[in-house]
Amino acid sequence: MAKRIPSWLKTELPDGRSLRRIRQVVASIGLNTICHEARCPNKAECFSQNSITFLILGRKCTRACGFCNVERSQPEAVDTDEPLKLVSACSRLGIDYVVITSVTRDDLADYGAGHFASCVRLLKAERCDCRIELLTPDFMGSFHLVDCIIDSGVDVFGHNVETVERLYPIVRDRACYDRSLGLLEYVKTKFPESITKSGLLLGLGETQEEVREALRQIRDTGCDIVTIGQYMQPSRRHLPVSDYVEPEIFEDLQAFAEDLGFIAMCGPRVRSSFGAKAAYHAVQSRRHLCE
Repeated sequence: MAKRIPSWLKTELPDGRSLRRIRQVVASIGLNTICHEARCPNKAECFSQNSITFLILGRKCTRACGFCNVERSQPEAVDTDEPLKLVSACSRLGIDYVVITSVTRDDLADYGAGHFASCVRLLKAERCDCRIELLTPDFMGSFHLVDCIIDSGVDVFGHNVETVERLYPIVRDRACYDRSLGLLEYVKTKFPESITKSGLLLGLGETQEEVREALRQIRDTGCDIVTIGQYMQPSRRHLPVSDYVEPEIFEDLQAFAEDLGFIAMCGPRVRSSFGAKAAYHAVQSRRHLCE
């Protein structure tokens, strides 16, 4: 029997006008958002704040992670006009901090790295005041492919570890815990001035000590920002929720992560792009104070 959703995860819907406006603009341009594809619980709230996470490289993923609502199927051809469409969307919506993620494209020779870089380069060329955060797949361990992404001028490079090492075979299709840590470490080692970011979802059967150990290991890569949120089962065919983690535990984990040196965003409804702009500026402020 499915667990009853607790009161702290239930919120009143904000004004739907922003939701409709952004949906219409995004659809008219021919773009996708992870907000819609992954059934994000914060979609209406974030849209009301003009915060959107675009989904590039199609809507169909080559992997089938047990927690993710994105469809697994034969992927579409890469839309080479997508960088232009992103510029158009950011201009029409007045977005000055854009978050871009993708489906996993294990079918492509470069796993989509070149397309990520093309999107960033054009956005930077056309909207020089725009800050860009990416949330990428693991590129099957071909870490050198991210060099072109960092060189494109991205402001935040993100890759989510998602869960603790023990649960990887259940939660993450064809992924590897050490590979995800290795990607974060590679970026920080080769490009030490870059800002890196990762995230975890709780409620998949992990223990609190496992979460703390994962946070230690993510921080050991040099990662700057971490997000921790509650897993919500998108449908009955996805992994069930093991536990709804109480807000007090998220508060404890936030304090623990901050003690490790992270800029941390933790809470039941937190997702990868939640508070992304504020977290970026917090890293920049910290760096300025340390100069």
